[in-house]
Amino acid sequence: MLRAYRSHDIRQAEVPLLAAGTPLMQRAAAATAFETVAELRRRGIGISGTSVLALVGAGNNGGDALFAAARLAQRGMQVSALCLGSCHEQGLAAARRARVRIHSLDEATGGSSEFIESLALPAVVWLDGLVGIGARGALREPMATLVESLEEVRRMRAHEPIMIAIDVPTGVGSDDGVVVGPALHADVTVTMGASKPGLILDPGCRYAGQVVEVPLGIEEFLPPEPALLSLSEADVLDLWDIPGPSSHKYTRGVVGLMTGSDSYPGAALLSAGAALAAGPGMVRYAGPKDVRRMVIARYPEIVTAPGRVQCWVIGSGMDMAETEAAAEAARRLQESVADGFPVVLDAGAIELAVETDLPSTVVLTPHAGELAQLLTGRGEVTTRADVENAPAKYARIAATLTGATILLKGSIDIACGPDDPLYAQGGAPAWRGVAGAGDVQAGLLGAMLAGWGDELAELGQGRGIPARIAAAASWVHGRAAHIAAGPGRGRPITASHISAAIGSAIGDALAN
Repeated sequence: MLRAYRSHDIRQAEVPLLAAGTPLMQRAAAATAFETVAELRRRGIGISGTSVLALVGAGNNGGDALFAAARLAQRGMQVSALCLGSCHEQGLAAARRARVRIHSLDEATGGSSEFIESLALPAVVWLDGLVGIGARGALREPMATLVESLEEVRRMRAHEPIMIAIDVPTGVGSDDGVVVGPALHADVTVTMGASKPGLILDPGCRYAGQVVEVPLGIEEFLPPEPALLSLSEADVLDLWDIPGPSSHKYTRGVVGLMTGSDSYPGAALLSAGAALAAGPGMVRYAGPKDVRRMVIARYPEIVTAPGRVQCWVIGSGMDMAETEAAAEAARRLQESVADGFPVVLDAGAIELAVETDLPSTVVLTPHAGELAQLLTGRGEVTTRADVENAPAKYARIAATLTGATILLKGSIDIACGPDDPLYAQGGAPAWRGVAGAGDVQAGLLGAMLAGWGDELAELGQGRGIPARIAAAASWVHGRAAHIAAGPGRGRPITASHISAAIGSAIGDALAN
């Protein structure tokens, strides 16, 4: 399991080591220099004589860059440092001893674009040590203009420089991944001590490149509850209800589907196929009559008679403008909540959370636009762009306002309850973003929750389980999309392809 920590927690964990005289900056610099050399070798670029530009800000992040620059110069590389403001004194002295060429942004050139180009254009490697993990909000001047100029230089070059960021790329919020204004795009981010949420969350992860986590010895001093978690294959398997000799259809979970409509019958088929592929004991379908016939024709093992259900999936492809269907959806939601069983509210059914407070056993599965509508309906006026630039923030707000668990769908899926840890699951191919993929994810999640239905009913509240299961469903959904898309850059896929690959995704994980 990947654990990421806020900047405050990292700083606090460093205190006892710094008090003991542990050379954390030297360790960080050594790791940065090592990863720089390793990246050059991966690309088949020689070390001796290769030009490097260290971008140096004030404070410890700039000190890391200066000490790393000194180490690279000692390896025979041609290293320059562009310093913005007052630099770390010991780092500056070390760089000078190693014959790093030191330049200041406020030289006689005045920090003009020509001056920046003269330093940046020839460099094969840029070390980003401008801003550390303590930065908040948009970059201030003259930093913002410098970053804009550097990004312009990158676009000018036939071959972009190799950007190595120290801890976080400049312009990316360490704690939340928010990017306000200009930011640097790293090829490799060498993050110290532990990962940071901003390297995992959208949109910050798009600037981070490959993230290399370097242990500094602070791990034992970090708090027991990280700011963000990301499940691994082993974590997902720990949640999976693998049947044993005494298992039967009711112990393995019964998932009910109220999905699809005459206008969108495909949503019923997609949610049903995904639910079956996840391996529950039974799937009951309770949609419109005509759609029901289509579902049975495609999946004869699905039951349409009423009976026991341990998790309802409601809303995928439904027309909530149909009074009878909306009333039935609300009734099933209320009955499940009263009995303590989990519910997945997808698509149009998410609007049921606007007027009603819910327990964390109810999982809402919005995309950014749907979450903005929900929050606005709850009195927190929000736009889709707001959610896309700070998904973790708005997912948590929605969970707090509604009481429900949120699975916010995007290139990085976010899962959280009002008080639970935040989960972020990434790595799915961009091909996953197709019509119907959300219907598949809802059916998959419902089947997984159904396996936990009786336990959740006994617990009363979710105790963090629904958020973790939602994150696990996201992992399986992403792995299935990878299998469907194939290796490398993959190929175009449909939601049906993702559904068909769910069994392989689970089977491959169980086989490992």
